[in-house]
Amino acid sequence: MTTDTQHDAMHPSSPAGHGHCDDPHGPRQEFLIEGASCAACVKKIEAALQQVSGVIHAEMNFAQRTVSVEGSADTATLVKAIENAGYGAKVQEAESESDALAEKEKADWVYYKRLMREMSIALSLGIPLMVYSIVVGEMTVTTTTERISWLIVGLLTLGVMLFSGKHFYVGAWQSFKNHSANMDTLIALGTGTAWLYSMVVVFVPDVVPEMARHVYFEATAMIIGLINLGLALEIKARGKTSEAIKRLIGLQPKTARIIREGVERDIPIERVVLNDFVRVRPGEKVPVDGEVTEGHTAIDESMLTGEPMPVEKAVGDKVVAGTINKTGAIIFRATRVGKDTALAQIIDMVKRAQNSKPPIGRLADVISAYFVPIIMIIAIVSALAWLNFGPAPAVALAMVSATTVLIIACPCALGLATPMSVMMGVGKAAEAGVLIRNGAALQTSSKITAMILDKTGTITLGAPKVTDIVAAPGFDEQHILQLAASLESGSEHPLALAIVDSARDRGIELLSVGGFNAIAGHGVEAVVDGANLLFGNEKLMNDHDIAVDSFLDKAQDLASQAKTPMYFAVDGSLVAVLAVADPIKEDSIAAIKRLQRNGMRVVMLTGDNRATAKAVAEKAGIEEFFAEVLPEEKSRKVQELQMQGEVVGMTGDGINDAPALAIADVGFAIGTGTDIAIESADITLMRGSLHGLADAIAVSKATLGNIKQNLFGAFIYNAAGVPIAAGVLYPFLGLLLSPVIAGAAMAFSSLTVVANANRLRLFKAQEH
Repeated sequence: MTTDTQHDAMHPSSPAGHGHCDDPHGPRQEFLIEGASCAACVKKIEAALQQVSGVIHAEMNFAQRTVSVEGSADTATLVKAIENAGYGAKVQEAESESDALAEKEKADWVYYKRLMREMSIALSLGIPLMVYSIVVGEMTVTTTTERISWLIVGLLTLGVMLFSGKHFYVGAWQSFKNHSANMDTLIALGTGTAWLYSMVVVFVPDVVPEMARHVYFEATAMIIGLINLGLALEIKARGKTSEAIKRLIGLQPKTARIIREGVERDIPIERVVLNDFVRVRPGEKVPVDGEVTEGHTAIDESMLTGEPMPVEKAVGDKVVAGTINKTGAIIFRATRVGKDTALAQIIDMVKRAQNSKPPIGRLADVISAYFVPIIMIIAIVSALAWLNFGPAPAVALAMVSATTVLIIACPCALGLATPMSVMMGVGKAAEAGVLIRNGAALQTSSKITAMILDKTGTITLGAPKVTDIVAAPGFDEQHILQLAASLESGSEHPLALAIVDSARDRGIELLSVGGFNAIAGHGVEAVVDGANLLFGNEKLMNDHDIAVDSFLDKAQDLASQAKTPMYFAVDGSLVAVLAVADPIKEDSIAAIKRLQRNGMRVVMLTGDNRATAKAVAEKAGIEEFFAEVLPEEKSRKVQELQMQGEVVGMTGDGINDAPALAIADVGFAIGTGTDIAIESADITLMRGSLHGLADAIAVSKATLGNIKQNLFGAFIYNAAGVPIAAGVLYPFLGLLLSPVIAGAAMAFSSLTVVANANRLRLFKAQEH
């Protein structure tokens, strides 16, 4: 368990590890981007921002159309850099996360309505033309009447291009000015070529062979309409990826009931300040982080930690913003407000992780940068091949093949493949109480072959408890614990505190103590409830001539289980043996088995003595362990496994484990809802259970699998579609794709990727 002090001390000592590039480098600004249409746009925007003086890190989330910039550069300079790259930028100025999300959703809704309007206009022309071509036949120009009719249609199509397709042509022109190419370039070239060719046929039909006097206005209108429809549906579908953030933001109440100068009043959450006293009644949400000063209750922390059981809270205990007060009324002092609360940090961490790219995603960016120019070359080569070697009408077939290649190759799906899956995966993990810091950690977690587990606080509870009470006939366990705890209440020894805490956990009331005497290295004696009590080791009993034979075997058996046995005597007679140990968490054994069933090598690491380590390892089902390891030696153990070819995960409580967490391929910090060591590791498990570790790896594998499916689908789609569009099947099957079919296929390929990523919403890690 990590305390505030430990958290503060931990981060500075943490060496720079491979997985910690997402640490804050300075002020962070977020912008909504307009006009980005593919992964090539992402690369261009990021490159433009990286060249701005003062920018340390710039990362764009293509799925959300947002870019996050860290550094000292001013807002105006950043906006200008994005605009110079050919895109629109709007700074997110919302004061709260909920306002920022509402602003983003509003912008998306406006864009969605615009696209649907543009789609409707384009298809209202394109569909009748398509029906005409199917019912009437060839759309050719042979008579003056046909020329006039098609001229009117051509002008209407130009109107569609200007109204419904303007953003494609503007984007293409901006890219051209920046000496680059993107999806807009392909669409603009494809639809523009089809329209220009058709207008040449209308105005000067004689320059075109008679067999090629065919107009393709329906292709231009249909392509623009279908691609706009695809973009609109994509916006609709990708809205679901924000659900995890929405749920987290929804945890925080809008107001808080504070007590100032004895007066209670409700105020907006933003106006709560440090050290304010806040009252929370049963059924209400905790508004900010704090420490209980009055009252006793049980709080449901499941929405933050994934832990279903309510947690008891009394004076001195920490409470976290967003959790629900179940039973009693409490008053607490605000210790963290605004962006400092654990919930605010979690939301920020999830957003950062959703924006980040795993290594596999950067591959798509690199390919997209070269993909568009290559496709343009293929389109030109295809057109030249048809002109020189194709059958009549060669000119028309050349134009059709070039247009179809340009349209079908648009790499929209490629750009969406990774960010959509990452957003869903990170959000899914957050729902299970697992906070992933970056995309690299998400990807690497799926490849872990060896997991190192710290013992104390990770496998075990991290605090000693009474595990066994072996009582002589006629003596009640509860009464013995009451006497022993009352006796030990005057001692400062850690084992004494464990006995007192165990009694309090069971609701046992302590009795008054007289004649207390601590015997160094042996135990304690006192008078409780009129009885002379002795409590300590075997030597204490021997010094007082108390026989231990009847309990000796049991005491030795408890010692072999890494427990500390203590003898308890009343009025000169031995009546019980109590054992104290740091117990293994209830679900650690089951969670470790989950890891092992998945083929993972599980290793335990501890600074404890070998006998204790061996007993814990055996009980937990771990065959490999290292005992008496100093904190500075833990990172060396990680390196040893890495040198054996293992991909190593390190799981610890983040106190003495920071160097090992940083040097591991993936570091997992065991945290709690109140004190999350979010800076010490790549992944933070908010509840104490190791099931969170198995869940994180399961989500990682599911997400990476989803990314691979998306990338495979996008690559295969382009790889298979481009040759067919170029006409490789025409000599054999007489098959040449229509530009309209290419436009529809391209638009809906993006939708397929979004739908596949949304399947992760249904994923459930199995705890068995």
